[in-house]
Amino acid sequence: MLTASARLLNLLSLLQSRPHWSGATLAERMQIHPRTLRRDIDRLRQLGYPIHASTGVAGGYAFRAGHALPPLLLDDEEALAAAIALRTAVTGTISGIEQTAITALVKIEQAMPPRLRPRLEALRSAILPTDQIGPLVDAGRLTTLAAACRDQVQLAFAYTDREGQPSSRQVEPQGVVHTDRRWYLVAWDCLRADWRTFRIDRIAGAPVVGAHFAPRAGPGDGDLRRWVARSLSLGQYPDEARIILHAPLAALRQRIPASAGVLEVVDGQRCLLRCGANPMGSVIYWLLAMDLEFEVLGPPALIERLRETGERVARSLTQHAAEAAPMPGSA
Repeated sequence: MLTASARLLNLLSLLQSRPHWSGATLAERMQIHPRTLRRDIDRLRQLGYPIHASTGVAGGYAFRAGHALPPLLLDDEEALAAAIALRTAVTGTISGIEQTAITALVKIEQAMPPRLRPRLEALRSAILPTDQIGPLVDAGRLTTLAAACRDQVQLAFAYTDREGQPSSRQVEPQGVVHTDRRWYLVAWDCLRADWRTFRIDRIAGAPVVGAHFAPRAGPGDGDLRRWVARSLSLGQYPDEARIILHAPLAALRQRIPASAGVLEVVDGQRCLLRCGANPMGSVIYWLLAMDLEFEVLGPPALIERLRETGERVARSLTQHAAEAAPMPGSA
């Protein structure tokens, strides 16, 4: 039999591992009588843990959000993941949480059992920091936007688009997405009556929280990350490039991020790439750098730009061959 303290810790760990437990299943898992389980639940509540009880056929126990943050139990893998995540946050793309992340990291590492320290050191040495790429986003602003998405309340803010044009926006926020080293807000634009993607670092000042709104189905198939990637690759430019790449879909998905373009199967050995065609020079650069056979279907301006590039390369090779050729009569 476990001691009362050990039993409470075991019960708390189980309650935090899933959103809902039936009383019978939880008592059986703990190998205790249902009356003992109820007493232990009451003890945890007295310690400040927000455990909700429900009756009926689907009744049971659920660990819910409370008014304060009680101590949490982490298993070995969760503790290691939390420690690595906090170390990454100190030099990540979110500003304003560095000191908080450090203090939280110290608490976790102080409580970490000695057997985990070698694994933490191995992970720490294997994960090398990279130079900061992409704009920093204030942690407080991310929290405000995420809370507005959760609570379904409107937001008003000043926004500057990629052309540097300022505007005032009134939106119904749907979700926050991190992709391509940047943070984005997906929201229904009330004035334009359409879905929009906003780079969060381009939101000026603090968003103003407004009234509640009725929820609506999200854009596309509901996968916000996929929708943002698609809007970044196709929605930013007036022209769309269509290019046949001679490689299987599975291989190309390993090389081409979703934010760069949309891939569609042509057959077992070819794919269609659809992406923004401006600036066209960058499209041509990546086509040549991929070292694949390809066919450009459009737009005509991209085909003409690629032809000019080919002619320029051919002229440089011809000039090089002429300079390298031996003069007549030379030894």
